[in-house]
Amino acid sequence: MNLKFVKKVMATGLVLAQFATGLSVQAEETIKIGGNFELSGATASYGTPMSKGVRLAIKQANEAGGVLGKQLEYIEYDNRSDLTETVSVAKRLVGEGVVGVVGPAPSGNVLAQMPVMEEAQVPSVAPAATLDGITYNDRGELYKYFFRVAFEDSYQGSVAGQYAANQLQAKRAAVVSDQAVDSSLGLADAFKESFTEAGGEIVYTDSIQSGDTDFTATISSLLSQDFDVLYLPLYYNEAGLFIKQARELGLTQPIIGGDGLHSPTLIDLASPQYATDIYFTSHFSTTSDVEAVQTFVKDYQEEYGEEPDTFSATAYDAARLLLDAIERAGEAEPTSIQAALEATKDFEGVTGVFSVDEHHNPVKAALMIKLENGTIASTEYVEAE
Repeated sequence: MNLKFVKKVMATGLVLAQFATGLSVQAEETIKIGGNFELSGATASYGTPMSKGVRLAIKQANEAGGVLGKQLEYIEYDNRSDLTETVSVAKRLVGEGVVGVVGPAPSGNVLAQMPVMEEAQVPSVAPAATLDGITYNDRGELYKYFFRVAFEDSYQGSVAGQYAANQLQAKRAAVVSDQAVDSSLGLADAFKESFTEAGGEIVYTDSIQSGDTDFTATISSLLSQDFDVLYLPLYYNEAGLFIKQARELGLTQPIIGGDGLHSPTLIDLASPQYATDIYFTSHFSTTSDVEAVQTFVKDYQEEYGEEPDTFSATAYDAARLLLDAIERAGEAEPTSIQAALEATKDFEGVTGVFSVDEHHNPVKAALMIKLENGTIASTEYVEAE
């Protein structure tokens, strides 16, 4: 995401008409929770499962008696994967009296929403915004009312670099990133630093552009290099096509990516037989034997007739964290909720147990997932040293 464009949109604060798509509880005494998600447009494949995760958390809380003895009213609008629309949705939610907002999905949209929430002094919790430093403004000041439940790109990039060097015993690495995506570049930089600190050598770097579909030239260059592992911090659309073409052309080395690879679409695009010896850092896996995870998987399947993915899981945790903070605050007042969020310790989520640090980031381990023939072969929690 082009951050200069984001900041330009943030400055305009244009308001467009919105259409409600949320759940409504007709009651005098309710606690209003907002949802700002990409339900259509380019990133709907992230926003839609996040919306489902939040809705499930709200439904379960209401069925259990609500929060502070009150039912929850969930108000959600579609930001259409658009920065200007994201600002408009944030303003509308604040105007409707929500005490907290979950979303949006991509870091760029989160950045667009932040000034609105900060000025209104309403907490927001981002499910999957991983961009480094996003909790601080351009003046180096912490966004007081913003929190996230996903770890930073630099953290998962560091985890991947150390994993490649230590667990995979790689000595030489190649890196191919997306020049148009800030998070991809951040992941690549963190991987390179971590891998070299662990004794490895970066022997080749290249980049692609979001929307590309033919990676033959880049892959041909890779095939002429001597390396042990390829780091591919792309989103699943480009990554799936890249993996398929690379494997077809004879690239056999292990491929590691970030959480952008965690989608069934990656396997569909790559084809199961080529989605082999693929590793990626993520936040959640349905294969976990943790009881809370399996309960969530069962509940989600019963609600939607499909398995949850990492994005629905992080959104479920984001919503539950917000509701937990309201309960701990003892009142549905934004300033009290903000203080409770800031004081979060050992919150038990389906994406792991975590606390909130002084930067409003979660302190948690990353999950390293391995694919063989398009299925999850193993999962393990790993931390950067």
